Amino acid sequence: MKLHALLAALTFATSGFAQTGDDAVFMEAREAFRNGDSNRLESAVNRLGRHTLAIYAENYRLRNLLAKNDDAGIPAFLAAQEGSNVAERLRADWLRWLARRSTWNLVESEYPRLLAPEAELTCLYQQARWTRGDRSALDQAADSWLTLLEPPEGCQPLLSSLVNTGRITPDEVWTRARLQIEGNRPQWARRTLDLLAADRSPDAKNFDNAVKNPMAFLARQGNDWRASRSGRELAAIAIRYVAANDPEAAARELERRQAAMQPGERKWAWSQIALQAARKHHPESLTWYAFAGDAPLSDENHQWKVRSALRAGNWGTVRSAIENMPSALAARPEWVYWLGRAFRAGGRLSEADALFARIAGEPHFYGNLADEELGRAVLPPPRATPPSTEEMQLARRHAGLQRALALFRLDMRTEAVREWNWALRGMSDRELLAAAELARQHQIWDRAINTADRTRSEHDYTLRFLSPYAEQIRPVARQQAVDDAWVYGLMRQESRFITNARSSVGASGLMQLMPATARWVAKKIGLDDFHPGRVNDTEVNILLGTSYMRMVMENLDNHPVLASAAYNAGPGRARRWRGEQAMEGAIYAETIPFSETRDYVKKVMSNAIYYSALFNGRPDSLKTRLGNIAPSSQTELRDRDLP
Repeated sequence: MKLHALLAALTFATSGFAQTGDDAVFMEAREAFRNGDSNRLESAVNRLGRHTLAIYAENYRLRNLLAKNDDAGIPAFLAAQEGSNVAERLRADWLRWLARRSTWNLVESEYPRLLAPEAELTCLYQQARWTRGDRSALDQAADSWLTLLEPPEGCQPLLSSLVNTGRITPDEVWTRARLQIEGNRPQWARRTLDLLAADRSPDAKNFDNAVKNPMAFLARQGNDWRASRSGRELAAIAIRYVAANDPEAAARELERRQAAMQPGERKWAWSQIALQAARKHHPESLTWYAFAGDAPLSDENHQWKVRSALRAGNWGTVRSAIENMPSALAARPEWVYWLGRAFRAGGRLSEADALFARIAGEPHFYGNLADEELGRAVLPPPRATPPSTEEMQLARRHAGLQRALALFRLDMRTEAVREWNWALRGMSDRELLAAAELARQHQIWDRAINTADRTRSEHDYTLRFLSPYAEQIRPVARQQAVDDAWVYGLMRQESRFITNARSSVGASGLMQLMPATARWVAKKIGLDDFHPGRVNDTEVNILLGTSYMRMVMENLDNHPVLASAAYNAGPGRARRWRGEQAMEGAIYAETIPFSETRDYVKKVMSNAIYYSALFNGRPDSLKTRLGNIAPSSQTELRDRDLP
């Protein structure tokens, strides 16, 4: 056994987490529950005794009985385990069971005991109240009409009641369907429109054609489309889907039809062309936003109007677009920062500084940039006093953390993370620091980082920005001539240092390498003994990942912003997202079309300056790292097969 593994095992065994029962018996209970083997499950539960995960096993037993329509033991269990993650989840499933049986009185009385109710359970609670005649339940349900765009099945009866009672008007039905169409949720829009009276709802076949074959649908339209709202709305929907591929073609189609549309329909269609164009960095997007006029914009569309103006260097539109945002959206750090920049561009320096001061000091991309706008160095805050012996003892005795560690030990990561996060609810900074240190001692790096990230006043950035595997990572980074702070910043975002992490698309290991990328890099660097099974080997993963980072840097102007975008979304996309003119790296990052990649690049770059400060003992500059992005016409990929 390697030394660090031995130390971790010893730490676990001596830190108050030794179990009084047998892990194998618990796993037997879990397997029996999965297989529906009631007799074996009862036997295992009875043999578990005071095992840390005994309440999980009892939860399995009660769920097994509930599947047989027996809920007799649930109220007593919930009372005994009130506040626990297990009780919360069991109560949620019990409420769904009660709702299916129309036991609305119990749904209404039990729902308030949930500590973090899901949307579906809120719908069931409102339906319970509506069933007994409480009309305020519909008013509360109506508040989520424009936000609950992919409603769980349990919400459907309540949504129908909203429309059937007239609490939601046909105009509001169309508004919701438009939002769902904008978000490319056509099947959800179809369900929303089905709530309309039959003579007002569009024909299902026509709706599907407008979404799936929009140009053909528009070409086949007769003149009768303009006579009904559903006909005009379907034309606007088809134009939106044309715009997803070709905004200019969509604009031509709308110009032919707009005279026959109502103002709201026409303006919405222009707003959708503008949105799709902005995402494609089309130079006409701001013109099409102007055609949309005062059309109500979704939060997403408000943001893309600003991004389009940023790429155009139109600071006046940046300012007006942010000022026209809903207040909650405009208060987000990115829009506070960019409004400050717009004020500064217009010579309103004191107003700009006041905006920067609102977010300066916050540990994220725009907080870092705001600090630098105010001439402040970005450094980790003073390190909090390490947790005391007593604070660590309390963390080790915390029942929820004990259960989480036991689940991690049994390789039940999904349940372990859920249990760990639940245990953190309501913790003070001191308790969070102790929990983070506990996770670090057990080499559960992701929980250590995420837990330390939650502190509000007392901070330990050596926990927030852990640097495990330093003896393996930093020498390889130097050999590859890539910045170790950037490597760590990227790895922290990719995997949180989970060596066997695997993404939904198949990326693996510390540096989340796709199989094809790993094979390509291995061949490129002459790693002859590579096979897919080695991708999760720590040393191999680090070598392949840092080699790939070097290659994307060399292919993309040696620019870390472009290389970070390439690592997440591919080098071809990173190159295409550049503009015809040079632009700030911060504007490039903000206008990345993919929300996942946009968030990823910002976090990697911000992570890197904190790692740099911790490694080198001096501040780093995010603005310097971001630099400027050269125009797209200047360079091409050197390795044309670079994945």
